[in-house]
Amino acid sequence: MTSVTPTDGGDRFPTTSERCRLLLEQWRQELQLTSRETGLLRGELALLDQQLQRLDQRSLRIAVFGRVGVGKSSLINALIGQRLLETDVAHGSTRRQTAVDWTLPIGDLNRIQLVDTPGIDEIGADGRARLAARVAMGADLVLLVIDSDLSRCDREALETLQSLGKPLQLVLNRCDRWPDTELATLLNSIRHRLPKDLPITAVAAAPRRPVLDAEGRPRSEAAPAEVSLLRDQLTQLLEQEGELLLAIQALRLADRFQQQRHKLKLQLKRRSAQGLIGRYAAAKATGVAMNPLLALDLAGGMACDSALVLQLCQLYGLKLTPSSTRLLLTRLSAQNALLGGAQLGLGLIKQLLLLLVPVSGGASLAPAAPVALAQAALAVHASRRTGRLVAQQLLQVRGGQPAALLRRLAQRDPLVRHWLQRWPRLARADWQPLLP
Repeated sequence: MTSVTPTDGGDRFPTTSERCRLLLEQWRQELQLTSRETGLLRGELALLDQQLQRLDQRSLRIAVFGRVGVGKSSLINALIGQRLLETDVAHGSTRRQTAVDWTLPIGDLNRIQLVDTPGIDEIGADGRARLAARVAMGADLVLLVIDSDLSRCDREALETLQSLGKPLQLVLNRCDRWPDTELATLLNSIRHRLPKDLPITAVAAAPRRPVLDAEGRPRSEAAPAEVSLLRDQLTQLLEQEGELLLAIQALRLADRFQQQRHKLKLQLKRRSAQGLIGRYAAAKATGVAMNPLLALDLAGGMACDSALVLQLCQLYGLKLTPSSTRLLLTRLSAQNALLGGAQLGLGLIKQLLLLLVPVSGGASLAPAAPVALAQAALAVHASRRTGRLVAQQLLQVRGGQPAALLRRLAQRDPLVRHWLQRWPRLARADWQPLLP
């Protein structure tokens, strides 16, 4: 955890986790959803509210993930020190997620749960990815358990969890099966194929040792679990950064919810935005093509663009902050500088051809018509570009929202920056097809 610095008056500055909690509570209270958004985003909202509640209650979840039969249930039993979960040598004894409390004495956390999950190699690749996503979204830390070298299934799970920006630790179970030299070679081989800084720990959750029975026949019996190193690592991590893991998970889920909400807005409003852009494009094209005066061409085009921007912002419910307004105006100015130059050139040609009508006896009107059509086509293109830029701005507004808070925390807090550098950013969906 980040340190707390007392002030001269005996008060203290809030920790990073406390600031996150307070700001997220305020953001959630101010979040205004339509009834349609509430219905369509019910699952995402429930997941977010559960995480915010766990952040407030300081209740942390560790998901134990991996293939069938790698010893996930045995590992949880060994860490807790009790046989709370069923294990079966036939494998596949866990059919659904099961959470058990782990009574670790962690000062900042009121509750720690270990979550046993179904095996990931009994379902197809798509199903594995969905299961990994579901587990990851509901956990603050994931232990990916393997019992040999990395398999293809393990690598796919690892890639999915990392793409979700999930804090992750790899656990090699059944280390008692290898002599020390072979175990060291295996660990080195696995580390060389892991992302940088991803920790891996060797354990033996349910080891067995050979013994002779009363008649001198060899058999095996249960031996004490060898999980003390992993337990110590987790204890140290949770003591120092457990509450921070809760806060960052809440921020990431809030950012994910915002992305889904923006995506839904784009989907629901796309057809209306296309109609609106089409009407303004037609009006602008008609005015530019029919107007003989260059100054009125430019003024009319700017008026149409400004009105279109206001209408689209109203359609999307987009309240632009001063910074986002400046960004939008800058992008529109850059676009208008390129298209406006072409419009200006065409306008000058059209005006010159019209001025030559008395001299040419009307012959200059013939080439003026194609120029006017080119102006109209350019005006339509400019209006469509303006509409797409406004829709894209919906995805860029981050003032006071979770992603902006994450960035600010990363700039100010070295510990947050460390974690965010270890975890890839949440992947941004390609929403270009949803733009008008």
